[in-house]
Amino acid sequence: MRPLHPIDFIFLSLEKRQQPMHVGGLFLFQIPDNAPTSFIQDLVADIRTSKSIPIPPFNNKLNGLFWDEDQEFDLDHHFRHIALPQPGRIRELLTYISQEHSALLDRAKPLWTCNIIEGIEDNRFAMYFKIHHAMVDGIAGMRLVEKSLSHDPDAKSIVPPWCVEGPRAKRLKQPKSSKIKGFIATVKSQLESTPGVLYELSQTITKDIGRNPDYVSSFQAPSSILNQRVSSSRRFAAQSYEFSRLTAIAKALNVTINDVVLAVCSGALREYLITQNALPKKPLIAMVPASVRDDNSDLSNRITMILANLGTHKEEPLERLQIIRRSMLNAKQKFKRMNSSQILNYSAFVYSAAGLNIASGLMPKRQAFNLVISNVPGPSEPLYWNGAKLDALYPASIVLDGQALNITMTSYLDKLEVGLTACRNALPKMQNLLTHLEEEIQKFELLIKDIEI
Repeated sequence: MRPLHPIDFIFLSLEKRQQPMHVGGLFLFQIPDNAPTSFIQDLVADIRTSKSIPIPPFNNKLNGLFWDEDQEFDLDHHFRHIALPQPGRIRELLTYISQEHSALLDRAKPLWTCNIIEGIEDNRFAMYFKIHHAMVDGIAGMRLVEKSLSHDPDAKSIVPPWCVEGPRAKRLKQPKSSKIKGFIATVKSQLESTPGVLYELSQTITKDIGRNPDYVSSFQAPSSILNQRVSSSRRFAAQSYEFSRLTAIAKALNVTINDVVLAVCSGALREYLITQNALPKKPLIAMVPASVRDDNSDLSNRITMILANLGTHKEEPLERLQIIRRSMLNAKQKFKRMNSSQILNYSAFVYSAAGLNIASGLMPKRQAFNLVISNVPGPSEPLYWNGAKLDALYPASIVLDGQALNITMTSYLDKLEVGLTACRNALPKMQNLLTHLEEEIQKFELLIKDIEI
């Protein structure tokens, strides 16, 4: 047995029926051309063999305030094999994922499930993996599944994700002496960071708040339909976009890829809210997770958040892009003056009230930001699972009271993979955002053509 980490406890405490706290990933595979008709059945049978014995944390279940090994682990509870109803379109697949992502995980068992889904058009099948945020964060979960895949199309009998030893499993095996040394080093780092944090806080108070137009505070996000109490029903929508299109726009306008991604999301959100007669007069504020890791390790969560002004009050795409760029640069320049520990401590202080409000849900319409937009680099080389090529991977995330929409993106090969997770009741026809994203990309492509001419 091992005690719950405080962060684990927070994620578990936040969970309620209308607010599941799990993350997920939808992986879409192409069945090999020369594969037998029993390919998926053989894959499922292989997974059900003794090779699929889980390792920590996948064999851990809750026992009060502790994680305990499940002595009666039942793979059938976690691993399922289903077939979509005909005609097996992506529409039917996303409907099924929306339903699965709405359901709570059983706390009497290890907090994860995996679904193999066959019957998808164009000779494809999918894997949907769902895991509680208390066990692993979303990106780490996606990476763990990726590690169960191979770069070799001829590799066979690859182990399932719950048998792959990830960073957390290795950390759990560390001797107590190493953990104590790590704790002492962490405390020392926190103490050393204090003077720098106090200086930056003083700069924020005296020079930024109310004086710097590019500084985004945690008090300026407007009320919107994105910020209301959520129901237990989720809608998941996903789409792929050619990464080269975004790269060309960024190069032509001399901005970063992330600036372009945020600008495209800004325009799509603006159009969606206009169709709902719900566009705020003030610009939407997005929380953009940012890595502050200063080493090559992949242990623990080392992320902070940047608040980006999305400029949704402006009609012109270039105006919105410049507002986004300036607000992002302002935050990045501040963070450049601090090391990772200072950034984390600074963020903890500045955004503590916002975090408390999200955790308590006391004021769901008064949020520090209107939505989360996360963009994380993914694998740049093709991946395979027992010879089946991975065509696409879409992240599914968490929505909370006061945060009814989450946009999470990753890259794979030459594509930007976009996963939208929303409360079905709060945001009607949310899937139309995918069309608006495409329209915004086209608007920028027309703009850069005019610039070139």
